[in-house]
Amino acid sequence: MKLICLDMDGTTLNSDNMISNENIEAIRKAQQKGHIVMMLSGRAPQSINETLEMYNLKCPIGGSNGTAVFADGKLLELTSLSEKQCKEVAMQLEKESIPYKIYTNKGIYIANDWVKRLKSVLSSGNIPTDYYENENFERMTKLPEELDGHLYYNSVDTLIEDEEITIQKFFILALDPIQKERLLKGLGNVAESYITSSSPFNVEVMNINGNKGNGLKVMAQHYNIPLEDTVAIGDQYNDIPMFKVAGLSIAMGNAEEEIKELSDVTTLTNDENGVSYAIENYVLKEKVPVNS
Repeated sequence: MKLICLDMDGTTLNSDNMISNENIEAIRKAQQKGHIVMMLSGRAPQSINETLEMYNLKCPIGGSNGTAVFADGKLLELTSLSEKQCKEVAMQLEKESIPYKIYTNKGIYIANDWVKRLKSVLSSGNIPTDYYENENFERMTKLPEELDGHLYYNSVDTLIEDEEITIQKFFILALDPIQKERLLKGLGNVAESYITSSSPFNVEVMNINGNKGNGLKVMAQHYNIPLEDTVAIGDQYNDIPMFKVAGLSIAMGNAEEEIKELSDVTTLTNDENGVSYAIENYVLKEKVPVNS
């Protein structure tokens, strides 16, 4: 039995944000063979589950970059930022008046003026033209009224200090490269934090133990699967921690060259059913991986 950890956006989902029939069939075939297929994504748990339900797929999940791990409907592990970390991150973000989302155990929160912040950067003229062509751009810049489940706050400090709320991730929309560079310098001073991205124009901040590598480990331990029998498939920088942990790491054909170099093998792109190809050839057939 193997544990197959799949990233979602840019990996399991194609550029139209859909799961192809080929990928669905490969996932089900792997499950029928007794393997565990896990969705390990930067998305919030609710978003992952809603997507899986659309395709009648049942999988354990690791949401918010593996900080919230669930199997059989039960929470296995929740890795949160400390109050001190949250306040330090929020201070940097408020200083820049940048649009960001806060992923919590109670849902995704955004500031009341989030739309104003987004429209300000969209009209700034500082966004590189190639960002608009990125398959994640439309999804990440959707207004809250176009999405379900977003909650609002007036004061970020009040939200952070709420004893019933724990914060797993800050998702920051950094569309202005100069502002992003400035922001990263400030965030780099937050002790014991882990900073990554899932596109050229976003930044994600978690606790140092909140990453996809840890999410993979938690699920492997739950199912008593040795790490050498785990497989990770992804395309972005936030997938690197699970690549480092997995027995076999597979980069998508649409991944950056740096990501491919850190993997054991490269599969086809997300628009060429790369997940299906990887499962069929490197899990079910067990080809010897040779990266090209």
